[in-house]
Amino acid sequence: MRQYEHKVQYYETDKMGIVHHSNYIRWMEEARVDFLEQIGWGFDKLESFGIVSPVTAVTCAYKASTVFPEIISIFVTVEEFKGVRLKLKYEMRKADNTLACEGHSEHCFLDADGRVVRLKKEYPEFYEVLVSLAK
Repeated sequence: MRQYEHKVQYYETDKMGIVHHSNYIRWMEEARVDFLEQIGWGFDKLESFGIVSPVTAVTCAYKASTVFPEIISIFVTVEEFKGVRLKLKYEMRKADNTLACEGHSEHCFLDADGRVVRLKKEYPEFYEVLVSLAK
């Protein structure tokens, strides 16, 4: 499990004074980018190899409202990885450890031509890192 922290920005709130639901998806993407960096495979490295990693699915379950200027800790875990599709789980927690949101995202890895990259064959080091985190 990797941790990322996000400080709620005022512009992320709505007329009710709480964070608009669309921002949680953005925070998941921020946390995913940070997660890849933490495991040594940041987007700059992936893109230098010509690899992109689009979102193929995303879900969010909202549990408690968040407000400006709270710090939200986002915990990222690899839920599943079998070589092509990476499934991540996100737990977004307030300072008092209250679960604010639980999310899931799925991703694949493509080359510059949009073809699926077989990580086990083409990037075995990255493959092994993801497999070890999925256990």
